[in-house]
Amino acid sequence: MGSFMNPKCKTYNRKKIMIVFIVCFLALAGLAARLVQLMIFESEYYQELAEDLHERERSIKAARGKIVDASGTVLADNRTVCTISVVHSQIEDPERVIEVLSRELGISEETVRERVEKYSSIERIKANVEKETGDRIRAYELAGVKVDEDFKRYYPYGSLASKVLGFTGSDNQGIIGLEVVYDEYLQGIDGTILTETDARGVEIADAGEERVEPVPGNDLYVSLDYNIQLYAQQAALKALEEKQAAYVSILVMNPKNGEIYACVNVPEFDLNDPFTLNTDTDTSGLTTQEKQDLLNQMWRNQSVNDTYEPGSTFKTITAAAALEKGVVSLDDTFNCPGYRIVEDRKIRCHKVGGHGTETFVQAIMNSCNPVFIDIGQRIGVDDFYQYFQQFGLMSKTGIDIPGEASTIMHKKENIGAVELATISFGQSFQITPIQLATTISSIINGGTRVTPHFGVEIRNREGELLKQFRYETKEGIVSEKTSETMRYLLEKVVSEGGGNKAYIEGYRIGGKTATSQTLPRGTNKYISSFVGFAPADDPEVLAMCIIHNPQGVYYGGTIAAPVIRDIFENILPYLGIEKTEG
Repeated sequence: MGSFMNPKCKTYNRKKIMIVFIVCFLALAGLAARLVQLMIFESEYYQELAEDLHERERSIKAARGKIVDASGTVLADNRTVCTISVVHSQIEDPERVIEVLSRELGISEETVRERVEKYSSIERIKANVEKETGDRIRAYELAGVKVDEDFKRYYPYGSLASKVLGFTGSDNQGIIGLEVVYDEYLQGIDGTILTETDARGVEIADAGEERVEPVPGNDLYVSLDYNIQLYAQQAALKALEEKQAAYVSILVMNPKNGEIYACVNVPEFDLNDPFTLNTDTDTSGLTTQEKQDLLNQMWRNQSVNDTYEPGSTFKTITAAAALEKGVVSLDDTFNCPGYRIVEDRKIRCHKVGGHGTETFVQAIMNSCNPVFIDIGQRIGVDDFYQYFQQFGLMSKTGIDIPGEASTIMHKKENIGAVELATISFGQSFQITPIQLATTISSIINGGTRVTPHFGVEIRNREGELLKQFRYETKEGIVSEKTSETMRYLLEKVVSEGGGNKAYIEGYRIGGKTATSQTLPRGTNKYISSFVGFAPADDPEVLAMCIIHNPQGVYYGGTIAAPVIRDIFENILPYLGIEKTEG
């Protein structure tokens, strides 16, 4: 009787065994499924992880290509700097490491400690450390501290052509200017240092290091000329200071092929310290976005990124359009009583009392608004708009600087009598300085629209030519006859008219002055400008000066024309343009 088992107990035990069996089966199935997942589907990931435990990789930055000017002067170069890193598993005296790195690198001990104590294969402490500092840290011979040499962008001339050249970020990639436009050519290919380690992350002594050497970037050769840029920048700074202006822009270019010799926009900024404002602005109470907005404004290239009302320099375009259409001749006579009534507007001439009777030649020499209103009416809205398109004013120039602004012009259907009148003498619309300089170049060079540019060619470190840049041109902007007439008229402006302060004995110079009010009107803020070219009969160089909000005397002929004269006096002999006899 004692060995007899209750049938209910048997059933209960059988259930228990079945449950244990099912649980074990499911566990084994789960382990098998996980094993399949690890061995087949995730094998690559874990293989990399395993390799990472036994290999430590450090990058070696490639030297960025140089930017070289027309005379062979290096405008953007590289300096050797260091990257300081730590390997947690190799550090023998963490407190000593923290103390030394904190002091030498100028980083708080708390920040250094956080990285030193972080268990990782390698932890970067600081990049772009000056080589002298890196050498000092290396001399301490601290176990677990790595000092790797790489490169940082360096600009030998500080602020020279800052808004043209641009600069790079901590990753050595271009941020603004030519640095970003030609980044694909200038960037090299980074190298690596590969070190084998044991299971604890300690480097294997006899394994050595495997190095993949970096490939340096290629060099960019540009049309910018250090000497012309430097002199133009000095002239601009002088005008900025003397006239207490907001800023001054100067462009110097070859009107025949579009090569730009100088592009100055003062105040410039320090390319070696591009995140420090060039003003005394107190940024302590500003938000991050407000500070960034101030930096973006500082980095702007006003000659390319900003538009302005050109004023009377635009009369060059109006005159060319009138000559092309055949609605004016040199001996046509006009009458200027000192104003014109256009619909309900009384538009005044700059000369109180007017110029009286004058020919077309005299009108352009005198920069007479009423006469240009008459000429604008003769051209008419439809044809004027068509000439804007023919001259290339309604599209961008295609200059190799990022962020070129477009012309801001009335829609054709919105141009009434008043708008036609104001457009004819360069007001009520806006263009960029580079657009005006390019369009005038096209009008005086025989009628070929050129593409303004800096980039000339790409060469490797050995000087071997890899790529020569080609730029679009368009012929027939104006006829050769119109171009010749415009050169004659603009030479008269300098030799006998309002641009006489740009005259240089022995040189044939053409040009046009302008003085325009900024918007809104009535604030007594002006833009004074002058565009000139030489020799007038066969232009080889065109220069333009724009002075924004000058204090005191603000007439373009009085303050901007002398700036171009001073520049021409220095650069014309330098460019091999000699004085003519008599």
